Amino acid sequence: MDAHVKKYISNQSTDRQTILSQIHSLIVEEDKTVVPIVEPMMGKEMIVYKAKGSMKYALAGVKKYMSLHVLPMYGSEKLYTKYQALFPTAKFQKGCINFNAAEEMPLGIVRKLFADCSGIDLIKIREEYLREKKLKGKTKK
Repeated sequence: MDAHVKKYISNQSTDRQTILSQIHSLIVEEDKTVVPIVEPMMGKEMIVYKAKGSMKYALAGVKKYMSLHVLPMYGSEKLYTKYQALFPTAKFQKGCINFNAAEEMPLGIVRKLFADCSGIDLIKIREEYLREKKLKGKTKK
């Protein structure tokens, strides 16, 4: 584990360290496209997992809860709905899952989430979206 990631996790309360460490391990095991770094996001330090230089996931311990940001879920209603049902006690936002305890994030399901997301290339999706938008703009003229 990267020294900065290890330090970030060790600075969390002891009741959070194990689950954050386990989720971190699952992310890097299941999605070989990402590189974890600790950096600010949304005004807080987080472990940000980048693929091709762009954020794909983030993991954080904030004052009242822990948060797992999953950009592929943000762009896929199918993924969002599937995992919202599989994590019934966690609180879902648009692209993140907030949780208070390990029991809310069963590791087998967390592993499956990252296995499902690992093949999603967010850069490619964005490029296709912009290309289609540009083509639609040309046909309107």
